[in-house]
Amino acid sequence: MTELSKTGSAVGEPVAAAGDSAARTSFLDVRDLKVHFPTDDGIVKSVDGLSFALDKGETLCIVGESGSGKSVTSLAIMGLHRLGARGKNVQMHGEIWLDGKELISAPPQDVRRLRGRDMAMIFQDPLSAMHPYYTVGTQIVEAYRVHNDVSRKVARTRAIELLDRVGIPEPAKRVDSYPHEFSGGMRQRAMIAMSLANNPSLLIADEPTTALDVTVQAQILDLIRDLQKEFESAVVLITHDLGVVAEIADQVLVMYGGRCVERGPVDEVFAQPQHPYTWGLLGSMPRIDREQTDRLTPVKGQPPSLINVPSGCAFHPRCPYADVPKDNVTRTQRPELELADGGHWSACHLSTEDRTRIWTEEIAPKL
Repeated sequence: MTELSKTGSAVGEPVAAAGDSAARTSFLDVRDLKVHFPTDDGIVKSVDGLSFALDKGETLCIVGESGSGKSVTSLAIMGLHRLGARGKNVQMHGEIWLDGKELISAPPQDVRRLRGRDMAMIFQDPLSAMHPYYTVGTQIVEAYRVHNDVSRKVARTRAIELLDRVGIPEPAKRVDSYPHEFSGGMRQRAMIAMSLANNPSLLIADEPTTALDVTVQAQILDLIRDLQKEFESAVVLITHDLGVVAEIADQVLVMYGGRCVERGPVDEVFAQPQHPYTWGLLGSMPRIDREQTDRLTPVKGQPPSLINVPSGCAFHPRCPYADVPKDNVTRTQRPELELADGGHWSACHLSTEDRTRIWTEEIAPKL
């Protein structure tokens, strides 16, 4: 492995994410990540050049439609992409730095040691993520003992403490229950308890509130936020719910077609979004703080095929402003991330003046 400096970068190599000229040392630093899956129909470019950074105590929300590459990104960070369908090797390129350790080039056994101890994941469907043949307590005990040389009795006590911490009633009794005996919200809490067994510094939550009622959603988000404050963890939250983003995020990263089209502080992205796709997402979100006089406007068209991604800007077939830039550049040139304002980046061929005018005159008044 490459020799590392105290900053966690390779000696002589600046620590900088693509699109950011300033060198930085972040707890999690993803640089030009590509995750491609060979299939009989071609290469599926699920993630195609993604970069971002995150510090401890911060929450990054990755948003986008289904198939935009959100979950693939989270699994890549966890080191869970090894073999694809039919045993074909997944093609992974780029760098993932976690607290000074580069994960893509690291041996699988080294990443396995980090998984569950330094980084943990709350999966989207806890019923399928947890083993149906073992009790919830047994699975938490196993997750704890893998990284701690303790007896089963000590680990069981830890499991009961964790279930109590995440709000499971009668934890000493429910520790012996099976996953199917829990409600959806309780299973999600149990999954959170398992992920927090070793106080990880990085917590990835893949749509943790999907299929839960609104009250339970709020409880789960409050729980993640409280636990983050307690353990000072960095949190990556995968979601397509902009209401969740507004509630919990510090930073927002908008993905489309396997790439980042906009990222920045949550307040700036919501107040002055810079990409037409983000405008479309905001326009399709219901509001309860004002009277809704018009119907919600969905983003027209379908997400792109990740085998045959459109040339130029991948969003141009669905973009109502694709013809505004001259010389057909939206169809021939792929836009790169550019700084729109302090810490706010976007990848769009529209000029700053056009984006400001369209947002102020056409989009914002309708939201």
